[in-house]
Amino acid sequence: MTRYLLLATTALALAACATTPASAPTAVGASTPPAPVLAADYDADRQAILSMLGEYEVSFDFQETVALRSGYQTRPAKHSGANEVVILVEDAGDRIVLQHLLVSRDGHVTKHWRQDWHYQATERFEFTADQTWRMRAIDPASTRGAWTQCVFEVSDAPRYCGTGRFNHKYGVATWTSDRSWRPLPRREYTTREDYNALNVENRHTMVPGGWTHEQDNTKVVRRADGSTDHTLVREFGFNNYRKVEDFDFGPAYRYWDATQGYWAKVRALWQARFDANDGVHLKTEVDGMPVIVATFTQAGKVEKGEQIAEGDIQAVFDKYVLAPSAQ
Repeated sequence: MTRYLLLATTALALAACATTPASAPTAVGASTPPAPVLAADYDADRQAILSMLGEYEVSFDFQETVALRSGYQTRPAKHSGANEVVILVEDAGDRIVLQHLLVSRDGHVTKHWRQDWHYQATERFEFTADQTWRMRAIDPASTRGAWTQCVFEVSDAPRYCGTGRFNHKYGVATWTSDRSWRPLPRREYTTREDYNALNVENRHTMVPGGWTHEQDNTKVVRRADGSTDHTLVREFGFNNYRKVEDFDFGPAYRYWDATQGYWAKVRALWQARFDANDGVHLKTEVDGMPVIVATFTQAGKVEKGEQIAEGDIQAVFDKYVLAPSAQ
């Protein structure tokens, strides 16, 4: 357990080739509309998403820019980096699931974030209160011809979704989301108590040699009812994924080969909780560590060839993953 707690902690500090399992559950926050009408750029959109697959050297940079509250002093910029591989979990045409895995210089592997893309999704989950996400319908005009991206924690717990269309006009593909809410980012869980939510617009651009993720963030204090109490500061985030060839990602592929069946079960349990309650409430501190430690520990046993009983996985959810009404 100590090894996997260490790996989980490593992933949390970083912030925010394909193998396919035999089966994968429907992505959380993405219900499939009947017989979708495909836009002219549908195939180009899909290729843009799939081009995120591969092996990368990644830099994470965050800079507070505009103070929005009297007396607020912008904080120092945060910079970090990692070696990360993006693996295909599922490609169902209008639904694509990508898993990120971190590999340290000494070969340690840490399951990182996951991104699910769904074409013309009819609903998505939204971060509505501390540790609470609820399903919300998407306006048909907003989702027509658009892709909804949902992002998940290292434990496959929900984080945020955004909906937007790809732009292919300038020789590269760029997807820009609408503005949506997300929880306090991991890079600040242990250092900040002066805000509790981010209001964010995301932009992903596929460029020669990799892809980029830009974030237009506003740090906000939200009330329990979801309304804004006050804003603190704007922040620009820039994550740069550059293809790398001189790094051994073999440990990541071996880890995923060994554990992908376990993580498919975890994803299915998250989906079941959303389906049963139209959302979830995570009964943990804001860092979600009890669920992370429990799932990483179980995955570590699976990696070593041990069997994890279905009831043991279910017990983690019974203890920590509740209905939104339990908030």
